[in-house]
Amino acid sequence: MIDYKIIGKRIKESRKSVNMTQEKVSEILGVSPEYVSRIETGAAKLNLEMLVKMSDILDLSPAYLLTGINTKSSDYLNPEITALLRECPPEKINAITEMIKIIVDL
Repeated sequence: MIDYKIIGKRIKESRKSVNMTQEKVSEILGVSPEYVSRIETGAAKLNLEMLVKMSDILDLSPAYLLTGINTKSSDYLNPEITALLRECPPEKINAITEMIKIIVDL
């Protein structure tokens, strides 16, 4: 069963973390601020389209809003490569990126 209160709480926390007001979100979505408030309190149920739009606005995955689990693309990379990349300074990351492009084009 979908818990709209928890989804609303995640939306509210995420909105606040990016310093957006309910008014700004409602303006982007083309809905009333009251509707955004109702979503955040769990009083209004989101349809799939609204969930995707909300996740786009807040730069989150829809899966995070539904589950609270924030999967990052780095989670799908080889763990050894990911660990090595985390230790590299930005200038080395750029060089590594260029090397990967060359290797991929071979």
